[in-house]
Amino acid sequence: MEEYAREPCPWRIVDDCGGAYTMGAIGGGIFQSIKGFRNAPVGMSHRFRGSLTAVKTRAPQLGGSFAIWGGLFSMIDCGLVKVRGKEDPWNSITSGALTGAILAARNGPMAMVGSAAMGGILLALIEGAGIMLTRFASTQFPTGPQFADDPSQLQNPSFGEYRQYQ
Repeated sequence: MEEYAREPCPWRIVDDCGGAYTMGAIGGGIFQSIKGFRNAPVGMSHRFRGSLTAVKTRAPQLGGSFAIWGGLFSMIDCGLVKVRGKEDPWNSITSGALTGAILAARNGPMAMVGSAAMGGILLALIEGAGIMLTRFASTQFPTGPQFADDPSQLQNPSFGEYRQYQ
């Protein structure tokens, strides 16, 4: 399955790292702003200050964590594309499992197995949803009617012998 919109592998890793950092920083900023607002002392000025402090403290950290996950996933995915010689959903599923295992390596083998299973299952669900969405979208837009090559096989018009240009 070729993905024409994606860049070649060395640049894909950098692109995915940047995209993952951006998603983590923005999502973490939204989450931390709500959390900081709720946990701050009473008073709007204290709550806005607490919200801003939480965002400045935690959003870059969450962005960095997402970037590490995205970069490692892309490196493994590019390695699998190179080794296997094809780009298919199995590469992404395997990359998700290996990324989960590698990132949980500091917590021991049991945590690695659990994280690998979760990473593989999560990526399998994402890939499966993408395949189903593609198939559903392709049935919505058929390629159109197939025309016969031989004009003698065409049906007679239902309006009789009417000819517009005589």
